[in-house]
Amino acid sequence: MANVSKKVCLLGDFAVGKTSLVRRFVYNRFDDKYLSTIGVKVSRKTVSVPHHDQIMALTLMLWDLAGSEEFSAMRASYLRGAAGGILVCDLTRPETLNSLFSYVEDLSRLNPKARLILAANKHDLVDQHQLSETEIATAADQLNISYYLTSAKTGNEVESLFRQLGRQLI
Repeated sequence: MANVSKKVCLLGDFAVGKTSLVRRFVYNRFDDKYLSTIGVKVSRKTVSVPHHDQIMALTLMLWDLAGSEEFSAMRASYLRGAAGGILVCDLTRPETLNSLFSYVEDLSRLNPKARLILAANKHDLVDQHQLSETEIATAADQLNISYYLTSAKTGNEVESLFRQLGRQLI
């Protein structure tokens, strides 16, 4: 079985759930205590991905970047070499969807062939949603990418999101 390693950056504003998505995917855990990521945290997980008529071992190097304006000056150095990106917005905060376009610009400038996918997170907080699935679908269409309605808390669609991006990277 061939083994491939790919760098993937999680991009989005502060408190959208980037760290929680990584923690759910890598460790199958959720912690509702909010701790802001400072700088970058790198995690990894190897998954089996079908490729033609064989199975490949894909090691995802997940770079969880701080989502703040103060960090934006450093962002370019962390984005270099990324094969893919997971754009994360918070379904309870509409402005987090709009800001994803600037993250796409930053990544595309450095890595024009990077594969992207959208995670509309906090799907479990139904009573607090301020973004509709139609709005998410429209943004995904504008970026020509697929999207998932995820919940790091319940695990809903988290595995599917990462595996779909993995297939795109191979």
